[in-house]
Amino acid sequence: MKKKVIVVTGAAGFIGSHLCESLYNDGFEIVGIDNLITGRLENLASLLGSPGFKFIQIDVSEPVRSVERGAWSVEREAEVVAVVHLASPASPKDYLAHPIETLRTGSFGTYYALELARSSSARFLLASTSEVYGDPLKHPQDESYWGNVNPIGPRSVYDESKRFAEALTMAYHRKYRVDTKIARIFNTYGPRMRLEDGRALPNFFSQSLKNEPISIYGDGKQTRSFCYIDDMVQGLLKLLWSGENEPINLGNPEEVSILQLASEIKELSLSSSEFKFLPPAEDDPSKRRPDISRAEKVLGWKPTVTRTVGLARTMEYFKSIIR
Repeated sequence: MKKKVIVVTGAAGFIGSHLCESLYNDGFEIVGIDNLITGRLENLASLLGSPGFKFIQIDVSEPVRSVERGAWSVEREAEVVAVVHLASPASPKDYLAHPIETLRTGSFGTYYALELARSSSARFLLASTSEVYGDPLKHPQDESYWGNVNPIGPRSVYDESKRFAEALTMAYHRKYRVDTKIARIFNTYGPRMRLEDGRALPNFFSQSLKNEPISIYGDGKQTRSFCYIDDMVQGLLKLLWSGENEPINLGNPEEVSILQLASEIKELSLSSSEFKFLPPAEDDPSKRRPDISRAEKVLGWKPTVTRTVGLARTMEYFKSIIR
């Protein structure tokens, strides 16, 4: 029998590493791909050196012509059953520092990943984002909403790369009948988030645990919805093995203001930090909450980890890495 292989791009990232572990534990062999711009090998510590796990450090937007199948190295005797495309800088700090790389990953990287899926007759999952909705005029956001995105603003390098990736994915589905899936991922948190990630939650934990001023951009009334990593992985797995081809929101519909989140983390950390209000970030969405009705109906999925439990688990992780 051929080995059942799943190729995961962005494997050394926060979500990618958790997903690789889950797929590996389900009995699949994994080819993990990452250029390590934002990913970290220590995220894959439980898998590196394990039989059936192979890590390749390459840029997904650059084809490697010397290998045997598609852009990336997969043995001929292996059957690629799925390609999961998670590669991309995901925090504003990262994609603003790497704007061209982000656009290339969403375009060329998605193309090469789709080509591998097509040539292998494998299913394909794109990790898209709630950022395709931009600063939404509809609340909560369901999958039928086309979004309110500034196509030339600083955040557009991420927003538009994902919107293009979705368009390319659906084109492959319609023209080549590739069994594609699109996950519109809302804010996700948990262990393995980078301390220097730049997003609100790791910033709040870092500053609270160090008793430093807690940075609030704007008035803190902007809202987000935070999904714990274990729930997100289960949602991605259910979508990957489903028969669904249209985009599906994956996130926690419990909405919280940024100021409330900062207060909860400060209290949890027993911190003496004070809040420091800074000018708002450009094009920062004022609200964000997913309508997950389709995920509940089509996938039978909804988050189960409460924010209280998830934040406590995440705090223990950050405490372990803050020196």
